[in-house]
Amino acid sequence: MPTRRRALLVVAVLFLLALVSLGAALLVGSYAVAPSEIWAALNGGGDGMASGVILGLRLPRALAAFACGGLLALAGALMQVLLRNPLADPYVLGVSGGAAVGALFAMLFGLPLLLLHSGAFAGAMGAMLLVFGLARGDGSWTQTRLLLTGVIIAAGCGAVVALILSIAPEQTLRGMLFWLMGDLSHAATPWPALIVLGACLLATLPLARDLNMMARGDLIARSLGVSVARLRWLVYVLASLCTAMAVTTTGSVGFVGLVVPHLVRLAVGNDQRILLPAATLAGGALLVVADTLARTVIAPQQLPVGVLTALLGVPLFLYLLSRQPKGAQGGPA
Repeated sequence: MPTRRRALLVVAVLFLLALVSLGAALLVGSYAVAPSEIWAALNGGGDGMASGVILGLRLPRALAAFACGGLLALAGALMQVLLRNPLADPYVLGVSGGAAVGALFAMLFGLPLLLLHSGAFAGAMGAMLLVFGLARGDGSWTQTRLLLTGVIIAAGCGAVVALILSIAPEQTLRGMLFWLMGDLSHAATPWPALIVLGACLLATLPLARDLNMMARGDLIARSLGVSVARLRWLVYVLASLCTAMAVTTTGSVGFVGLVVPHLVRLAVGNDQRILLPAATLAGGALLVVADTLARTVIAPQQLPVGVLTALLGVPLFLYLLSRQPKGAQGGPA
């Protein structure tokens, strides 16, 4: 088990990596800028063209990518504790499907960007409330019941998405597909996602001790005085809120919430007091790097960022599974 000093060192390294990834996102692009121009632009000076590119395009997009990567990683870590399942991720409970339905309906009717974001957020939160309400049933709320309900709701949302795509006019179909694969080109303002990320992280840190107990089982948690039902509800709402905001801002970006908590857990252990902020930093840095690659690999054409996260995440997750010893639990414990 990693020592606390090592865990804090890993968090510090991840913080530096996050700063480096943001700096690289400002530096790299079709329009060449020097580090001195970036510094001048951030301080309110510099050349008009360079300042416009940095402050108007690259900085908002990089901050949005960091916020959404952090949101997805934080939601993934919370979901894995909530369901005690190493394969749980932010999209497993249908929240992403609900957001997709809301956003694609807005695109189908040609609504402006603000209403597109509002529709995605409303769809995500509606799916969350639907899953939570149906999973409670007669009050016997369990991880298995929640997971099965979420899978069914996600399948239903997937069917609605397929229906919308089949009837969508050709001129809007490309935009819909890019949104479904993850697209940060329309992330004009990162502040809502950053505010939600900060608020959710601050809200989860006081719950970290109880989450450590819940990861060991409901019976142990109850014996140590944890209100398991209340904690489940709080964790589910926070994870769903994180997912809803991330999907609203970037579209569907897979594997960040699945792989990042695994990697961070290997480095810092399973103490949620360290794991949650570390996963947030790692997820943010990963999505910033992926988005920087997405807009520069075949520039001026841009790739969907969700494609790159999947290409990175699939082999990495298979490698993690191959390292898993036989008979091990593999999930939060």
